[in-house]
Amino acid sequence: MERRQLEYFVAIVEHGGFTHAAKALRVAQPSLSRAIAKLEHELDVELFHRVGRNAVLSSAGQLMADRARLVLRDLDAMRAAARAVGDGLVGRVDVAATSSSALEPVISIIAELRERHPGVLVSTSSALSAAEVVAMVLQGRCEAGVCGSAERPSGQGLVAHHLRDEEFLLVAPPGTSLGGGASDGTVGWQDLEGMRFVVTKPATAVRALFDRLAASVSEVSIAAEVGDRSVVLPMVLRGIGAGLMPDGWADLARRAGAEVHRFSPPERLPQWLVHRSGPITAATQAFLDTTLARPA
Repeated sequence: MERRQLEYFVAIVEHGGFTHAAKALRVAQPSLSRAIAKLEHELDVELFHRVGRNAVLSSAGQLMADRARLVLRDLDAMRAAARAVGDGLVGRVDVAATSSSALEPVISIIAELRERHPGVLVSTSSALSAAEVVAMVLQGRCEAGVCGSAERPSGQGLVAHHLRDEEFLLVAPPGTSLGGGASDGTVGWQDLEGMRFVVTKPATAVRALFDRLAASVSEVSIAAEVGDRSVVLPMVLRGIGAGLMPDGWADLARRAGAEVHRFSPPERLPQWLVHRSGPITAATQAFLDTTLARPA
């Protein structure tokens, strides 16, 4: 079994077929087909069911997909370790993050890592939830992940480090007056009675907070529901409704003109750094070290 065969196999899985994978890899499709046929012969299993021009993963192929990604990651780790001896720290680390975590702390981590190790490239992938971040790491699609979760993320071979507790804030349209707000600018849930909100779709931590709020405060309603959390702040600024946002958005929201309030008592969610146990690249280790060295 050759590395090239595994790379071809993973490319077919991720690009949804032989044709798109061949284009992405810039190889002739017959060469790709021969490599996979050879791999299937060596393994003595059928990895794909050929249905017309389509290729559908077989049960054996489904079992092998994640393992192939992990093997490729481990090979990259060994190669990067060998290169680092002679060339200094270089390489790439793929990081999965929810949108709030991508804003903070991932942006700050990348900035610090760039100063210390300019040869390390960080590539981020967005995820809608902590569960998706964990899945991307366990499947080998990313080497590390940052997410918010009330419970410690878990999974076979997963390592989770608590980073800090991010705080949820009320972000309201410019000029919004909250008559019941405290003198220190904090608000309680009852101060939000009758307000309309721009919310994310279910299965996110922010939506779970809104659902608890709506169940406890009368006349709280949804003005808009979005799949892309990056549009919540622009909608708030247009006056469509208020939003519940993690503290990483606070400076940006204030500079844009939104009214930003903390809750009393605070609404917080643990934030985690996750990665797989076992071999990791020097670039990934640098990312982990930089992240864990930050103050809580």
